[in-house]
Amino acid sequence: MKESYFFAYGSLVNRNTHQYADCSLARLHGWRRVWRHTNLRPIAYLTVEPDPCCEVDGLIAHVPNGDWSTLDYRESAYDRINIKHVISHPKLETINVAMYSLPNDKHSQPTGEQPVLLSYIDTVVQGYNREFGERGVENFFNTTSGWTAPILDDRQRPIYPRHQKLSPRETALIDANLRRIGNTPVNLSKGDSATWLGACA
Repeated sequence: MKESYFFAYGSLVNRNTHQYADCSLARLHGWRRVWRHTNLRPIAYLTVEPDPCCEVDGLIAHVPNGDWSTLDYRESAYDRINIKHVISHPKLETINVAMYSLPNDKHSQPTGEQPVLLSYIDTVVQGYNREFGERGVENFFNTTSGWTAPILDDRQRPIYPRHQKLSPRETALIDANLRRIGNTPVNLSKGDSATWLGACA
C-alpha cells in the first residue's frame, strides 16, 4: 500500500501549525498560488490554480495511516485533489500525494469585506523563511498572484487562529517584500478584533 502525503504551499509550510513530523521539501509543477475569497470563510485564503509557466515550492508531509480526517477538517473550505504526477520530492518510494485547493466554483476575488490577514501572511512567510531562506521568501511573493487584495494589519491583535510570533528580522523581511510588491496593510480598527475573531472561530 502506498503511503499518503499532503503537499503544503501555505500555512502548512510552517511546521509550528501542525504535528506532522515526516516532512520534506518539494516542488509543484504547473500551478501558481493565488489569494481568493470563499463564501465558506470570512477572510481571504491562499489557494492554487493551474499555470503551466509556474512552479511552487513547499513541503510534503506524511499522513499516518492515511487518516485525513484532521486535515480535512482544518481545510474544510478546500477540495483535496491528487497531484502525485506533477510534484518533485526526494522520496525514493512511490507515494500518493494530495493537496488542498479551492475549486473555481467556490471562490472569487478578495474584497474590502474579506481581506487577507497580515497575521496569516506572517505565519506562511515565517514557514518559507525557515525552509527556503530569504530567497525562498522572495520566490513565495513572486509565485503568488492576487497581491492587489486588501491586507488587514492585525499583527498586534492577531485574528488568524494559528498565528505565530515573529522575530524582528522576520517582521522586517515580510514588510520589505510587501513594500516591494506595492501593498500597504490597513490597520485594524479599534473594536474590529472581537468581530473578526468571532467570525473566524
